[in-house]
Amino acid sequence: MRSGTDVTENSLRHLLNEWDPIGVAENAQDEYDCMLTPLLQRFRGGADQTEIRDFLRHELEAHFGLTPLPSEPEEMTVRLMSWWTAASKADGTDYA
Repeated sequence: MRSGTDVTENSLRHLLNEWDPIGVAENAQDEYDCMLTPLLQRFRGGADQTEIRDFLRHELEAHFGLTPLPSEPEEMTVRLMSWWTAASKADGTDYA
């Protein structure tokens, strides 16, 4: 995935909106945009599953004021890691 591509950001935005941990994505498509750049930077920097999970948990707790179940960020992390692996290989960059 090339740095800063709209396709990459839109694809990640779509995944975050499907997850929709605070239940507002239907009315606020940009609600989770605050996580786009930090997540993409982490992925491009080679972040592992633990780092992504910890980031998501921190965002849910500190930014959105939620107390997530342990499975919530864990399940999304697995989905995001799979997406990133497939997307980077499809684009030929193979960050994973």
